[in-house]
Amino acid sequence: MFYLEYCRVMQKDGRVLYLSDADKENLYYNIPIANTTVILLGNGTSITQAAMRMLSQAGVLVGFCGGGGTPLYMANDVEHAIEWFSPQSEYRPTEYLHGWMQFWFDDDKRLAAGKRFQKARIEYLTSVWSKDKNLKGEGFIVEDKAIQTALTRFNARTEAAKKPSDLLLTEAQLTKTLYKFAANNTGTDDFKRQHQGSTKQVDDKANDFLNHGNYLAYGLAACTLWVLGIPHGFAVMHGKTRRGALVFDVADLIKDAVVLPWAFVCAKENATEQEFRQQILQAFTDHKSLDFMFEHVKKIALEGRSL
Repeated sequence: MFYLEYCRVMQKDGRVLYLSDADKENLYYNIPIANTTVILLGNGTSITQAAMRMLSQAGVLVGFCGGGGTPLYMANDVEHAIEWFSPQSEYRPTEYLHGWMQFWFDDDKRLAAGKRFQKARIEYLTSVWSKDKNLKGEGFIVEDKAIQTALTRFNARTEAAKKPSDLLLTEAQLTKTLYKFAANNTGTDDFKRQHQGSTKQVDDKANDFLNHGNYLAYGLAACTLWVLGIPHGFAVMHGKTRRGALVFDVADLIKDAVVLPWAFVCAKENATEQEFRQQILQAFTDHKSLDFMFEHVKKIALEGRSL
């Protein structure tokens, strides 16, 4: 995954490069498109048609976004959210879409898929927090009594859910508990979640980092679904009327485990946006977040009939 800002992306000598100005000197940097899944183009970027053609041929997902990889809120309250451009291909797989359609139109089976998503996110959180020494050092210990109580309650309520809204309510309750746990661990006083980011009068890096990290997770989720050929509108929890709702479902698999704790830790350390982004991307790599997304979505798609 690449996030670029204040540069020009172009094709040169059969490669995709970005041109950055530094000290009146033009500096070219190569983008290894064969090993790239997502490119986010932030403030001050442009891209040539030739570069887009090569990125399309390599199957790279390209998105335009606000500064730092997150939406940019301006004085006129206009939101510049990410706009995704998917490469055109007639050869993407269809088996996963066919499997998804086997259950999606059945309310009970779609609910069952939503429950599996919720259980998978807890399995991933438990796995990451159990083996990440750095998070353990910051007090993010999955064996903590408060965490175990919250997870037990979450599992029971998830199993008893009768409709997707029940799953979303249970999810919100767990996330609220995790926010409180993270805030206490890092000494973040009076934390209150603000999805639109902090105001300029208040230094609220935890919220800014949460928004930033979440949008990076959305990039991985969108890439997973594009590669597997499953349209973003076929959500199992976030609502059938939201065009990109399945992206949110898939991103939720990793957000609590990786983005949430590091947002608070980096805020405590007064990290810059770039330092936080590097930390999150490294954590995604270390804990194979993209692999986990692929494995889980593929499994549900191929087992759609038996849900």
